[in-house]
Amino acid sequence: MASSSTTILGSPCAACKFLRRKCMPGCIFAPYFSPEEPQKFINVHKVFGASNVTKLLNELLPSQREDAVNSLAYEAEARIKDPIYGCVGAISVLQRQVQRLQKELEATRAELLRYAYVEHRSTNFSTISSRLHYPYDLPSPTHGLLPSFTNYYLPRSWNASTSNSSTGEFIQREGEEGSM
Repeated sequence: MASSSTTILGSPCAACKFLRRKCMPGCIFAPYFSPEEPQKFINVHKVFGASNVTKLLNELLPSQREDAVNSLAYEAEARIKDPIYGCVGAISVLQRQVQRLQKELEATRAELLRYAYVEHRSTNFSTISSRLHYPYDLPSPTHGLLPSFTNYYLPRSWNASTSNSSTGEFIQREGEEGSM
């Protein structure tokens, strides 16, 4: 983005135009505040001041200046929208949103595992019961539902007493006997 201090038409950079001064060939603002984006400099000037921005840019290597100006412009815009928190407020909102979505994703994954486990248990029981011979045309014990005596095993993270564990080991629910 580094360009000459004036455009082909001789228009001064946004900083010099706003400050009402002549844009010199070595203008430190010209490569970063084009005349097409005057609001960018206006915001930076309003929050940080032209003198402070000049000092900051002079202390940086030329390769670091564009990133610094972009950061200053972002922070200045955020400060104008939210004078108290600035971009920290926006970052905080986004972090809370990420945390909420991660919890939602975790709950959805757990629900999918429960469904897959119940389906797996149901499929295995149906396969076993279909191989048994039921005399006198008695109905199969499955009828699409698991019998009440079936043991249910859940990962530790689903058990309230061991909710901190995320190992996914299968354990028997408290109060139930039998083995898988």
